[in-house]
Amino acid sequence: HTPPTSKQTRLHIMNRFFRLPRHARTITTATSPRAVTRRTHTIFGGVATQRSLLRQHQRSFADASPRESVTVAVPATSANMGPGFDTIGMALNVWNTMTVERSDKLEIHVKGEGHGKVPVDDSNLVVFGVKTAFKHAGEEMPPLRFKCHNRIPFARGLGSSSAGIVAGLLAGLVLSGKEVPVWGSETFLQMACEIEGHPDNVAPAIYGGIQLGMNNGERWISSRVQTPHGLQAIIFIPESIGETKVARAVLPETLTYKEAVYNISRISFLVNALNTNNLYDLQWATQDALHQPQRSAQFSHMKPVIEAAMEAGAHCAYLSGAGPSILALTSSAAGDVFTQRQEERNEQAVADAMAKAAEANGTPGRIFITEPTQRGAHVLQATPSFSDRGRIHLFREAGEV
Repeated sequence: HTPPTSKQTRLHIMNRFFRLPRHARTITTATSPRAVTRRTHTIFGGVATQRSLLRQHQRSFADASPRESVTVAVPATSANMGPGFDTIGMALNVWNTMTVERSDKLEIHVKGEGHGKVPVDDSNLVVFGVKTAFKHAGEEMPPLRFKCHNRIPFARGLGSSSAGIVAGLLAGLVLSGKEVPVWGSETFLQMACEIEGHPDNVAPAIYGGIQLGMNNGERWISSRVQTPHGLQAIIFIPESIGETKVARAVLPETLTYKEAVYNISRISFLVNALNTNNLYDLQWATQDALHQPQRSAQFSHMKPVIEAAMEAGAHCAYLSGAGPSILALTSSAAGDVFTQRQEERNEQAVADAMAKAAEANGTPGRIFITEPTQRGAHVLQATPSFSDRGRIHLFREAGEV
């Protein structure tokens, strides 16, 4: 082995909980998990049984040190982005945090969004995620105490379910002292998609940024799309909730070639517009024929709120996930927006227009203004600490880990 470069060192630290395969540790030019020759994991596409899937995951786990407690953070996500049904999603700078610690019985304490509505027993997705991580590591989940601080609106099309799954999986891996590979196998993503069924929310929740996801017949794979600098996300969030199973029930069984071509052209323009910073094209690139027209009857506010956002100067607006939230994108933010002159940006005007359109439609709700985040799920703190107090100190936004 040659001495690691600074980039290699960063890759190793970034993937502390997702151990790099040996052949990936000397690669310095890989830009995505697919850029390295993948291990053979025939685990999807109906080839592997659940039992063999579990065995394959167990073989990919590596031992680290178990923890007594861990605090994790997971971002909100906006899936579909118009035409990218079940395929593309964007991480947003709205975070759920969760502390899980060993206890003598199962306890779940929830504050913030969803308080009094989300289950506080083992049917909660955060518990299911932790239990799944322990199961794939070949262990039983011990009694645990969960302290959840939720800022992601519950059942509003902003990835609250995926955040719960990813938070649980991450906490379970850290508590059980297990590491899994990313490059060439994306084991964490396989575990999340095994629960969620599609990658459009869980991929950006895990990796951050804007992510494409698909099943290649053997496993789930992801690919990062460029996020233009200065984007602002304005989200109208109705008071009423939206259930994904209800939103999916209105979708047709078959599509015409015209509808398929319509969406293929839009998703192609969407990825190109993001990668080239051609924000002008987003107005057409986020149009859709596969799910938004069908869901407009369920969400009467969708069309007027989207139209109001566009008329106020948004680059685009679309139904976030399965709804009912509507997300619009603007740009021109630079530095800290609280010190930037308001007339240089238009997110406030777009927010006001969306709120007025919703009110005129008789749809009460609230507005979030935030931005995409390049950061995905991560550990904020753990006991024992990951830092070697004498030599190496690992820092994240909240301080030393």
